[in-house]
Amino acid sequence: MEHFDHIFQRACDRHGGEAALMQLIATPLRTPAELAAIPDDRWLSSFTMSLFQSGFVWRVIRNKWPEFERAFFGFDPEKMLLLDEYHLERLNNDAGIVRHPKKIATVPVNARMVLELGREHGGFGAFVAQWPTDDLTGLWLQIKQHGQLLGGNIAAYGLRRLGVDTFVFTHDVSAYLRHHQVISAGLGSKKGMAQAQAAFNEWREQSGLGFSEISKTIACSIG
Repeated sequence: MEHFDHIFQRACDRHGGEAALMQLIATPLRTPAELAAIPDDRWLSSFTMSLFQSGFVWRVIRNKWPEFERAFFGFDPEKMLLLDEYHLERLNNDAGIVRHPKKIATVPVNARMVLELGREHGGFGAFVAQWPTDDLTGLWLQIKQHGQLLGGNIAAYGLRRLGVDTFVFTHDVSAYLRHHQVISAGLGSKKGMAQAQAAFNEWREQSGLGFSEISKTIACSIG
């Protein structure tokens, strides 16, 4: 496997040196205590935003997000559990949001996921904060298995948005992992994700950088 120093140097060469690259890959992160303090509604909101951005123009979703917050009552999970067919029909006819029935229907399911996974820890943020940092793909799988339509990069983007240090399998990162034979299975498989996790763990030890920075550095090293 390529040593991270080589990846980092290549990214520096392509983006104007180390100072410029470090500015480019900088990612706001929260401490475990800060993550634990984030209310459940913000996690549900973040996962829902990532879900609606998937396959859509991200900017449009961001610009409409205040309307999403209004339509979904601030994404209070307890309130979302009460959504019935009448409320879902109303949401599907709300011109302020992107009307996508399949995605709208995931909100109460994912509200239950947030509440259930956080129950034993005092909140979903505390559940995330206590998760081992060397097994991020395991966290993604937990979210995917207990939620709905939260596979792919949706969980990872939702977590990163709120300050979790996580890599993301963007097109460039995925291409690098395949081209350099870091993985021998698809990134949607448990084997492929475990291989990628092991590689990122090693790169973190080599570099002292966080997963988000490593992920972005890999993307910047390509092209």
